[in-house]
Amino acid sequence: MVNLAFFHWLVVLAFILIFFGGKRIPEIMKGFGEGIRSFKDGMAGTSQTPAPPAQTSAPPTRREAC
Repeated sequence: MVNLAFFHWLVVLAFILIFFGGKRIPEIMKGFGEGIRSFKDGMAGTSQTPAPPAQTSAPPTRREAC
């Protein structure tokens, strides 16, 4: 097993910050969290797919003879 010291974690975090940048990290974590949530929902068998929108009948259009 690898035993990482505090200094090693600082180096890893600094590398991630330099590689991805400060603005990109929250986007990555949001996507990661949504993926985990989707995976858990799929494993539990509960799917929250949005209901299809209600269809409204459009008024008939007139066709003019040319």
